[in-house]
Amino acid sequence: MATPESRRPIPAPAGEVGSTWITPRDAVATLVLAHGAGAGMDHPFLAGFCRAMGGAGVATVRFNFPYIERGRRSPDPERVLRETWLAAFDAASERAQGRPVLVGGKSLGGRIASMCVADGMPAAGLVFLGYPLHAPGTPDKLRAEHLERIEVPMLFIQGTRDPFARSDLLARVLKRLGDRATLEPIEGGDHSFRVRGVKADDREIGAALAGTAAPFVRRIAGGR
Repeated sequence: MATPESRRPIPAPAGEVGSTWITPRDAVATLVLAHGAGAGMDHPFLAGFCRAMGGAGVATVRFNFPYIERGRRSPDPERVLRETWLAAFDAASERAQGRPVLVGGKSLGGRIASMCVADGMPAAGLVFLGYPLHAPGTPDKLRAEHLERIEVPMLFIQGTRDPFARSDLLARVLKRLGDRATLEPIEGGDHSFRVRGVKADDREIGAALAGTAAPFVRRIAGGR
């Protein structure tokens, strides 16, 4: 039987945001996740991923940024995104019962998490579901400098056709990160991990990625 989801508000400086929690009885760790720029925490991709992670023994907390709560399309300023991330991490840590707490997310959500960790948010690891290394068409402007300040393990699950992360540029960045970074390429996947010629809905795609992410999380939990 699947672990039920529970909803609860998270107080944050810019206003209360919604969150969804999945906490299996045998959870070895908690993974806190934020959504991408264009969709909230209930997007089927993220929901499918979190439910599959729960089935693999990893508790998840996914939350909205304030702009999604207010029905806006444009993301909040960086300061607001960061403050909301810190509030979500604190809420998850308070309920983790001693389990390690990792962070990550889809695109924007994962990038903001990494910026917070680089500046001291004490996560045990990072899981990126499509890291936005650069904007499409502007590979000369990389969003990577802060990654070198992160000392915990990082998992990059990345589509090889992702216009937000040219494969050769990502490889260079990860080489500088050394053994802190693990790359799991999804052959033919775009920024949403869709593969040409393969029929699958977003929920199935997200769930499939849990098969890659869960072993990484469990390794971190086992080493603590």
